Amino acid sequence: MNLIEKLKRNAERVDAYIMKLLEGEPPILYEASRYLLKAGGKRLRPYLVVKSCELVGGDVEKTLPFAAAVEMLHNFTLIHDDIMDRDELRRGVPTVHVKYGLPLALASGDLLFAKVYEAMTEVEDIPPERILNCIRRATKAAIHICEGQILDVSYPKLSEVSEEDYYRMVGGKTASLFEACAEIGAIVGGAPESEVELLRGYGYNAGVAFQLIDDILGITADEETLGKPIGSDLREGKKTLIIIHALKNASGEERRIIESVLGVEDASPEAISRAIETIERLGSIDYARREAERYVEEAKRRLRGFPECEARKDLEELVDFFIRRTY
Repeated sequence: MNLIEKLKRNAERVDAYIMKLLEGEPPILYEASRYLLKAGGKRLRPYLVVKSCELVGGDVEKTLPFAAAVEMLHNFTLIHDDIMDRDELRRGVPTVHVKYGLPLALASGDLLFAKVYEAMTEVEDIPPERILNCIRRATKAAIHICEGQILDVSYPKLSEVSEEDYYRMVGGKTASLFEACAEIGAIVGGAPESEVELLRGYGYNAGVAFQLIDDILGITADEETLGKPIGSDLREGKKTLIIIHALKNASGEERRIIESVLGVEDASPEAISRAIETIERLGSIDYARREAERYVEEAKRRLRGFPECEARKDLEELVDFFIRRTY
């Protein structure tokens, strides 16, 4: 079975569990909370929980509530992220606030956040101290996601954003949840703190690599593949590593071309295309890809603290997939 098949099988299991949790009154609230989940997704984060548990020799059947919890936490952040960025498409469909309106979108996100803790606290066959530790890790990730998201929306207003600033933002907004998923899987599996720490490092580096590739796809992928308009990151003025590198290395005219669309919501497709060509010519996309590859290698280095086994191979293949992915 290849990685895509493994992801699909795990996603089906997790989705079935989540859909049962997301039933209640009033129906429209629960329908809105299920909406993005039904739109698809690879369920990478739940897979990371399961495989981390398997790597430390734990019982993967016990991971299901925790795998479901991290996916609901992820979808909660997507709903609020789309509201803050005023995005109209996600996974090729209208965003929750566009389809259901802002009040219902906010409530459905809040419901998902509450369900995260309901899923984790209704487990009966895991020692209470492990459950509490998992809650701590998920809560820490939620805090860091909020911090990273605010950095992300504040950076477009700043004239200068450094690479260190970018990694601080990504470490919170994206990598913190990957980090928590790996930790939670290890904790559920009963791993010693030394192994939890190794998997924490794996998850963090995997998450940074994932975001770097996401940034690349945000510029290079077509609209159908991306599931949202081409150039949306440029129009929103996102200070990705690609943009930071491009502005740092651009000539006066090249900088003018890039800045003419950066944060300009009504920038024309022609101007966006010209800016993307300039960014590519400056080597900024290649630079971001090399950085992603470096973080993937660091993630794999953390896995070398474990014996070779099927779960370790699966986790290595997962970060390789991050580099190869085209959507």
